[in-house]
Amino acid sequence: MAAESARRSVGTYDEYRDAQRAVDLLSDQGFPVERVAIVGRGLRFEEQVLGRETVGSAAARGAGSGAAIGGLFGLFLWAISANEVAAGWIILYGLLFGAIFGALLGAIFQAASGGQRDFRSASRMTADHYDVMVDVDVADEAERLLDGGAPAAAS
Repeated sequence: MAAESARRSVGTYDEYRDAQRAVDLLSDQGFPVERVAIVGRGLRFEEQVLGRETVGSAAARGAGSGAAIGGLFGLFLWAISANEVAAGWIILYGLLFGAIFGALLGAIFQAASGGQRDFRSASRMTADHYDVMVDVDVADEAERLLDGGAPAAAS
C-alpha cells in the first residue's frame, strides 16, 4: 500500500453539495481529481423519527415489500415457463403470496421486538463543514482553478 501524501485544504464549505461542486469544477478543468478528497469535520449522527411503528404498520410495509418481491419472482417464473396463457396468473399469485408472506414476517418481527423500538426512523451522518483537500504538490493549481483562474502552462 502506497504511503498517503500530505494534503492541504483548498476550500471549506458548509454544505456537502458545495464541496462536490468544487471537485466537479476541478474535474471539468482537467485537474487530476484522484488527488482530491472531501473531508467532513465536526461529524455527528442524526436520526429523524418518522413515526410510530405498530404491528399493523409493520405488516402493511411488509406486505408492500413482499408483493414487490413476489411480483418479480412471478415475472421470472413466467419468463422461464412454457405456458404463455398463465402469465397473468403466475404474476398475480406471486404478488399475492409475497404480500401475505411479507405481512406475516413484518408483524412477527415487530411483535417479537417487545416494544423496544416502536418507531420508524431515517439516519444520516452530517458534518459542520467540508474541506476539499488536495495533495500539497498540486494544491496551488487547484486553488487557482477554484478561484476562476486559467490552468497553469505545463512545463
